[in-house]
Amino acid sequence: MSFALYKRGIKKPFTEVIKANIGDAQAMGQRPITFLRQVVALCTYPNLLDSPSFPEDAKNRARRILQGCGGNSLGSYSASQGINCIREDVASYIERRDGGVPADPDNIYLTTGASDGIATILKILVSGGGKSRTGVMIPIPQYPLYSAVISELDAIQVNYYLDEENCWALDVNELRRSLNEAKAYCNPKVLCIINPGNPTGQVQNRKCIEDVIHFAWEEKLFLLADEVYQDNVYSEGCQFHSFKKILYEMGPEYYNNVELASFHSTSKGYMGECGYRGGYMEVINLHPEIKGQLVKLLSVRLCPPVSGQAAMDIVVNPPIPGEESYSQFIKEKESVLNNLAKKAKLTEDMFNKVPGIHCNTLQGAMYAFPRIFIPSKAIEEAKAHKMAPDMFYCMKLLEETGICVVPGSGFGQREGSYHFRMTILPPVEKLKILLEKVKDFHINTTYSAH
Repeated sequence: MSFALYKRGIKKPFTEVIKANIGDAQAMGQRPITFLRQVVALCTYPNLLDSPSFPEDAKNRARRILQGCGGNSLGSYSASQGINCIREDVASYIERRDGGVPADPDNIYLTTGASDGIATILKILVSGGGKSRTGVMIPIPQYPLYSAVISELDAIQVNYYLDEENCWALDVNELRRSLNEAKAYCNPKVLCIINPGNPTGQVQNRKCIEDVIHFAWEEKLFLLADEVYQDNVYSEGCQFHSFKKILYEMGPEYYNNVELASFHSTSKGYMGECGYRGGYMEVINLHPEIKGQLVKLLSVRLCPPVSGQAAMDIVVNPPIPGEESYSQFIKEKESVLNNLAKKAKLTEDMFNKVPGIHCNTLQGAMYAFPRIFIPSKAIEEAKAHKMAPDMFYCMKLLEETGICVVPGSGFGQREGSYHFRMTILPPVEKLKILLEKVKDFHINTTYSAH
C-alpha cells in the first residue's frame, strides 16, 4: 500500500499488518536476554561498573572485553579478525559444543553478522572465466543471500534440490547429479549447506552430514556450513550436529583435508539480537597463502562492529552454574526456545488441517515453508498479471488479511510447486489469529484446491 493511499485513508479489511516475512525476533515482541544486554550496557558506558544494580558476573565479562579494546573503549577499532579474548571465547564455546574437538582462536574470524562472513569467504573462493568460472552449489529452496552474493560476484549458481517428500532431506545422489551437470558449464568448487534449514526448517541427521562430508572430500569441494539456527531444534529425536564435529570424528584423512567454513550469529537462536550484527566464522584447512589473502580482505573493512563482537561474546560465554545470573539466564533462554517449539508444532498442525496446504514438520529454525496447491484458474490469473502464482497469492493474502509472507519463488522451488515462507515468531495468540486468517483466506478464495 503506497503512503499516498494510506494518507487518503483507503479502508482495508484488517487493522494491522502482521509482518511474518522476516526472522526478526525482537521486532515481533521477543524480549532481549537480560544478561547479554547488561554486559553490552556496561561495555558501552563503563561508569555503570560502579553501580550496585548490575551483577558481578556481568561486570567481570564487561571488564574482560574492555581490556581487549584499544583505550579500554568499545568505540575504538579492533583487530580486523576481531578482539582476541572474544575469539578465544568462541574457540572455547566450539570445543564445549563439540565435546572436546579442538578449536584454534587463530581460525576464528568475527564478522558483521553471519552474512558478512559468507560473502567474504565466497569472495576469496570465486575465480576463473568461461567454463572454468567458479560454481557454487546451493540448496533449493535457499536463503536468498546466497543467490545475491553469487550474482554480485559473477559466479555460477549451481542448484541442488532438497527432497520435500522426505521432510526436505539432503540426498547425496542429488548432489552428484547437480555437480556432474554443472561441470559442463563451470568449475563447481563450493558446496553450501544450511543446517538447520532456512526456509525449510529441517535438521540434518548425522548420517546425512557424514555423506555430505565424504562427497566434499571425494570431489575436493570447499564446504560452507551455515549453522546460525544451531540453538533452534524442536522435534523429538532431532539433534544439531556441527559439520566440524562430524568431520573430526570421521578421522584424520577427512579432518586434515576438507576445507570448511562454519558460521554463527547473534541474530537467531534464543538471542534474536539481529541489530547488533554480531557473528563469527571458523575456517579450517585453509591454505596459508589464501589465509593471508583472507586477513587482507577483512582488513579493508577495518573491523566488525565492536558492540556486536561484545554481544557475540555473551552468546559463546553465557553465565555458568554457580554464577549469580545463571538461573535467570537459563529461565529466559528456555522460555524463548520452549515457546518457539510450541509455535512450530501449532503452525504445522494448523496448516495441515487446511485442504490445499501441506506443511512438513518444523524440526528447527524459525520458519514454516508450506506447499500451497493453486488451481489452474488462479495460475492463469497470476500470469495475466505477469506474476509468479505464489507471488500473486501472497500479494492477495496481504491485501485481504494484512499478513505479510514471502513467496516460495523468492527462495527457489521445483517447477510447478508453490510455497510461501512464514516466520513462527509472532506471540502465540497473534500467531493463532494469523494461522486462522490464512486458513480462511485459502478456503474462501478461488485459491482453494478443492
